Amino acid sequence: MAVIGEKEKKDVIDQFQLHKTDTGSSEVQIALLTERINHLVDHLKMHQKDHHTRRGLLIMVGRRKRFLTYLQRTDLESFRKLTKKLKLKTKE
Repeated sequence: MAVIGEKEKKDVIDQFQLHKTDTGSSEVQIALLTERINHLVDHLKMHQKDHHTRRGLLIMVGRRKRFLTYLQRTDLESFRKLTKKLKLKTKE
């Protein structure tokens, strides 16, 4: 499991939260997963044979995809803003 520091996690939550006490909305969860995915991609560039980490990465990518599908289905405008802010490619 990719470990991002508490400071980085707090910064991501502060940037994407919908209200002051929001830590679990879809937007925050997608942003946190994206941060962890980016961290793992950097790790795998150096350690190509780390297959356990690669599997964890694929699981996280699938989880993020499910969150994005849910957000797109429930709140399209929020989905568009989030994907633009995170620079994610979509098939919209």
